[in-house]
Amino acid sequence: MIQIRKSDKRGQAEHGWLSSRHSFSFGSYYDPQYLGFRDLLVINEDRVQPAQGFGRHGHRDMEIISYVIQGELAHKDSMGSGSVLRPGNVQKMSAGSGVQHSEFNHSDQSEVHFLQIWIRPDTLNLKPSYQEATFTAEQKHNRLQLMVSPDGSENSLKIHQDAKVYASILEANSEITYPLNEDRHAWIQVISGALDVGHEHLKSGDGAALSDETIIRIHAVQKAEFLLFDLP
Repeated sequence: MIQIRKSDKRGQAEHGWLSSRHSFSFGSYYDPQYLGFRDLLVINEDRVQPAQGFGRHGHRDMEIISYVIQGELAHKDSMGSGSVLRPGNVQKMSAGSGVQHSEFNHSDQSEVHFLQIWIRPDTLNLKPSYQEATFTAEQKHNRLQLMVSPDGSENSLKIHQDAKVYASILEANSEITYPLNEDRHAWIQVISGALDVGHEHLKSGDGAALSDETIIRIHAVQKAEFLLFDLP
């Protein structure tokens, strides 16, 4: 079973300095049909204007992942972590018992475009932690590159949930498959380009929830970048 979440049906937030699209309920946007999918609670596609951003604020008991698509994202947090993330860079922050952080556009000339992802942890009140890694376009080329996992395998970022996150860049007319184990679910989020997932057509910004599938077939109609979430 495949359920499509069209890009133009997502929630919207326009604040001048920030343009955001919400796949699931977030902030002032509420849709009882889209409160998340399994333990995947947030996928926000954010575009932040030069030298603007999210000031210091707090989170707890959430696995927070940032995937930079374009531009430069500056991160600072109360654990002492600080870095500038660029395309190919991915960060994971386990908020645990509580953490303060800020995310700003490091550039004073160009916008930063990134995905903000929240996954519910399987354990509460953990010690906060931070990780980042780089996954190149070559590593994602015509394959699924593991970026996030519960055990940190294949040099992936480790989260406190039985979930995996893959990234891929498929050339036009390329196809890959992903076996989905029994009682597992998947979400596909298209970043750019166009894909056929089974008999469904997805374009940039579209998402798809998959359940009761054994093999996921993904065919690139155009060159496409996307994320695949394997969820309990």
